[in-house]
Amino acid sequence: MDGNGRWAESRSMPRLEGHRRGADNIHNVVKYASKHGVKFITLYSFSTENWKRPQEEVDGLMRLLKRFLPKEAKQLKKNNVRLDTIGDVSKFSDDVQNAIMQSKDITAECDGIVLILALNYGGRDEIIRSVNALINNNEDINEDNISNSLDTSKYPDPDLIIRTAGEYRLSNFLSWQSVYSELIFLDVSWPDFSEEDFNNSIELYYNRVRNFGGLIK
Repeated sequence: MDGNGRWAESRSMPRLEGHRRGADNIHNVVKYASKHGVKFITLYSFSTENWKRPQEEVDGLMRLLKRFLPKEAKQLKKNNVRLDTIGDVSKFSDDVQNAIMQSKDITAECDGIVLILALNYGGRDEIIRSVNALINNNEDINEDNISNSLDTSKYPDPDLIIRTAGEYRLSNFLSWQSVYSELIFLDVSWPDFSEEDFNNSIELYYNRVRNFGGLIK
């Protein structure tokens, strides 16, 4: 969900206003995904590298999380959307962790689309945590065991990854899981990401041939 800060700065607004507008767009994007029968949508919300940002911006993002999550969870429940998270949330303050847990509890019985927020998430960090867990449990280090011990072990690997705001890299997002994902990069910033953008991305996805390393038959 890239481009929130730049979106705000281009309009002479504080960067945090861009993050607020970006958060407001999440509900819209979940609706777009639901229309297409998407079962799981994962949003890169706060990376392990985002702690390097100015303290004022980090503090603002934490306040946004505390306000946004409980409020949005109630709306998600009305729409039968289950909320989950990946990443090491233990690094957050207690009040942020409580907001995360309470929000997940609110939607725990929902059985529609699953909205997964990547919070204090980094692909390399996830792999390191996975391997260390296997070592601590005296388990073999192999592909299946690593996949089964990742934060995403309950979910399929992503079919499609969309990155907004004109950046052409994955930036430590789902490093293990994305090896055969289709990638789409858009110049539009996240607050402006529209249903048309989503529909066009889905159309591009369906026009691609996926052979997962094999030959096209």
